Amino acid sequence: MPRGWALPLALAVLSGIGLGANPPPGLAEGVGLALLVALALRWRGAVAGVLTVAWMASAVLIVQGGQLPPGLGGVDLMLEGRLESVVERGRVTRLGVSVERCQPLRSHRLPCRHLHRVRLNAYAPPPMMTGERWRFTVRLRPPGGLANPGAFDYRAWLWREGIQATGYVRQSPAPQRLSAASVDPRQMALALLDHQELPARPGRWLAALTLGASERLSDGDWALLNASGTTHLMVISGLHVSLVAGVVLLLGRGVARLLTPGRWRLAVWPWWLAALGASGYALLAGLEPPALRALIMALVGLWVASGRHAPGPWQGWWLALAVVLLLDPLSAWRPGLWLSFAAVAMLILLWQGRPRPRGIRGWLWGLVRTQLMLAPAMAGAVLLAFERLAPAAPLVNLIAVPLVSGLLVPLGLLGWLLAPLPGVMAACWWLFARLTDGLARLLEAMVARLPLWYPEPGQTLPVALSLLALAMLWGVPGLDRRLRIVATLLLGLVPLLWQAPRLPPGEVEVRVHDVGQGLLVELRTRSYRLLYDTGPRFASGFTPLESLWPGAQAFDMVIVSHDDNDHAGGVATLDALHEVERYLGPPAALPGERVEPCLAGRQWRRDDVDFRLLWPPASAQGLPDNDRSCVLEVTAGDHRLLLSGDLGREHERRLLHEVSGPVSVLLAGHHGSATSSGAELVKALVPRHLVYSVGRHNPFGHPAPEVVRRFRRVGACQWSTGLDGALTFRLGGGELAGPNAARAGIRPGVDCGQLALESP
Repeated sequence: MPRGWALPLALAVLSGIGLGANPPPGLAEGVGLALLVALALRWRGAVAGVLTVAWMASAVLIVQGGQLPPGLGGVDLMLEGRLESVVERGRVTRLGVSVERCQPLRSHRLPCRHLHRVRLNAYAPPPMMTGERWRFTVRLRPPGGLANPGAFDYRAWLWREGIQATGYVRQSPAPQRLSAASVDPRQMALALLDHQELPARPGRWLAALTLGASERLSDGDWALLNASGTTHLMVISGLHVSLVAGVVLLLGRGVARLLTPGRWRLAVWPWWLAALGASGYALLAGLEPPALRALIMALVGLWVASGRHAPGPWQGWWLALAVVLLLDPLSAWRPGLWLSFAAVAMLILLWQGRPRPRGIRGWLWGLVRTQLMLAPAMAGAVLLAFERLAPAAPLVNLIAVPLVSGLLVPLGLLGWLLAPLPGVMAACWWLFARLTDGLARLLEAMVARLPLWYPEPGQTLPVALSLLALAMLWGVPGLDRRLRIVATLLLGLVPLLWQAPRLPPGEVEVRVHDVGQGLLVELRTRSYRLLYDTGPRFASGFTPLESLWPGAQAFDMVIVSHDDNDHAGGVATLDALHEVERYLGPPAALPGERVEPCLAGRQWRRDDVDFRLLWPPASAQGLPDNDRSCVLEVTAGDHRLLLSGDLGREHERRLLHEVSGPVSVLLAGHHGSATSSGAELVKALVPRHLVYSVGRHNPFGHPAPEVVRRFRRVGACQWSTGLDGALTFRLGGGELAGPNAARAGIRPGVDCGQLALESP
């Protein structure tokens, strides 16, 4: 490849990925026309660029086109494929399947032959191993997930992993094993590791560090690594692959010096040997996307370092980016890709144009200086990508980076190399375990003093930009030291002086979170925070509530409307993770002594916003759970919000003595079921905005068609968390605007008053 092609190639690859993800009208015609022009003018570079753009756009479009058609959701399908991953989570086993064959059991259904990767839940399945081929009867649904501001985007994760459908394995007919797994060195290594007498945590860390088996790390391991800013050390990274390549290169050049003392510097084979060593290590680690990315970057780095007609560092950087994306286009949506390339770019910037260190003291100072300058850049990048910051990372990495790279990884790999000598292997891994325990204790101590910090939403961007500016200030060579010091002091004031905007008195922010088929509403005034319901708890034990907020949160009051799972399922998680001053609701469903029953007539005022309970009355004790739902009215200025839980139509009519229309925002009773939202209530309240808190493709058919038509006749703007994601309203200011939707743009052109009905 000519020296100047790396940057144009990378730009062509990125352009093709962007066009494939958001194809404009006439994309194929435009690409064809550009290709004809380039051929007519005999611009070989332009021809190659257009073909690259077309190739990348096609690759992304094929993944998009292979997603499960909505018409096959919930339909029995026969699926054959090879198991890519098998992860046991309690009574549920999660399977990653590479699809080889798929067809509906009923011939008149749409085909599903374009599926390539799916993710399945299997309940109490027979023993399964990675690499085996199986036949399943499954029910699938298109990729989807909950959409809440600042929370984990499951749908985006499925997309960047290339998973085109999710679902579960049917018990009947039973799954059938078609063939055993082929010989897999990685699985053999993991089986050998399982038979070693290693403590649990060193065993998990050894598997992750040397074999890339990050799926073996526990939730506690990930929490510790995230809080200490050392996640990059515990996966197969460019640092580890480069370390293997460097060791093999040093050994090879040492042998070359012994064999050909006069010409050892000209020997080419040590560089090839280093490339083979790095490739073998990445292959042993399963060649997953992080390992593949690290291998490509290491190979390009070896080419650049060899100096034989190689591109410069920046050309090598662009070339590595282009090759990684050519081989794995979906990695463009993985934050890890951009964090790793940002780290390498920062290293190039720090070392380019500076003299090479001399002696041990010079190299030690160079490593410390590099880490200190790299720390703010990576902290800012991580803050932008994940909205969290690990204050302990700069200090911890000064110790952890040389310990992991200089001792733990070499000891772990040496143990694998000496596996034929069990005694020596055990000695290597015994020392690995001792060092791992010491490192874990150090991380725990540092995290206890400097815990993970989650800034307020308004602080994330200014703090991240300040950290990135600080890194550039000290990383760019040639700047005056006095300028650097003054600018550093000024940048340090930004997080202190920047104040997140606060709601003025008399206004309330209302967020109806997307929790699937359930309900959770968060209300904030200037200094008061209230939750109405806590969302469901799923069969797997997961509660959507646990993914909504980082760290421990404080709530002044939590109202649980009634004790159905879809409203009260998250109570235990809420009480375990967060601080709640007071609960209102059914005492049997709520914890501790801070519980008071809901009772009509109770009212309070916070920050000039009025809260009032309208239901249930004292005489409602004998009613069914739904009809004893706590009904809350919130008044902020000229705007009113009404939350009625699952109250039925018969008792809705009794509310009309306490409340009358129009209402600014109404949460549809019982998720839009036909048992609620009676005609009298609709005509009396005439809501400006109506929200259905429902799961997309829910089996109940919520919202009911007659309810949607009833509200449409009175001109209500209708919204659905299943379609729009979390919805955020601001009441009490001037004119009431429409909500901010987490999935803004998913339903372009749809009028708020014309909610489209989906088939149940």
